[in-house]
Order: sequence, then structure tokens, then C-alpha cells
Amino acid sequence: MCAAAPARRGLGRRARIKQGRDFLRVRQAGERVVKGCLIANWLRLPGDSTSRLGVVVSKKVGNAVVRSRVKRLLRESYRQHQHEFAQPIDLVLVARPSIADKDFGSVARDVLATLRQAGLLK
Repeated sequence: MCAAAPARRGLGRRARIKQGRDFLRVRQAGERVVKGCLIANWLRLPGDSTSRLGVVVSKKVGNAVVRSRVKRLLRESYRQHQHEFAQPIDLVLVARPSIADKDFGSVARDVLATLRQAGLLK
């Protein structure tokens, strides 16, 4: 017999913020922390909700290839720690230009440090 497969920790369509009005709501009604190569905006949700992520990367960061890479790094950093939140949140991560030349380890450390500073992790 095979060992039980570990639970998937994907980041599906329902776990992403896609609409502009949701980004705006998080920015206007939520809280904010600036740390390292990113800015985190979040809005706490009721206990029965699910956490969602939105990623913003402007053209100041680099060309399309660089921006896509940065989005993948931020989504993967979030995905690995999405089940460690103290309560459900809508989280918007905004990349700063200094993120362009960082590797995954550096980006993941900045994301974790930001979430800890904000008091969002268990």
C-alpha cells in the first residue's frame, strides 16, 4: 500500500483577488505594512471566509518577463504559508522595484517578515 498523499496546498481561482473593486476595498478599508521589497495591504474577514491573495507589480519593477517572475515568487511564498494565518484575510502584496533581482529565498523571507510584523500568523 502507498502512504497517504500530502494535502494539496494549491492557490486556485477562489483564493485570488481578481477584481479592481476588491483591491480598492482592501487598500481603503484595510491595514498596511511596508517591509523590504514589498508592501502588504490586508483586510481581516469573518471567520467563515477563506483567505485570498492579490498581487500588484508595476512596470517600474521591470519588463513583462521580470514582472511575471515576481508574481510567481510572491504567489509561491504566500501559497506555502497560506494555512498559517490566525484568521481569514484578503491580502494584497505590492512589489517594490528592489524585488526585481532577488531570489526566491529572499522574497520568501520578506513575505514572512511582513506577515509576522503585521501579526497575521498564528
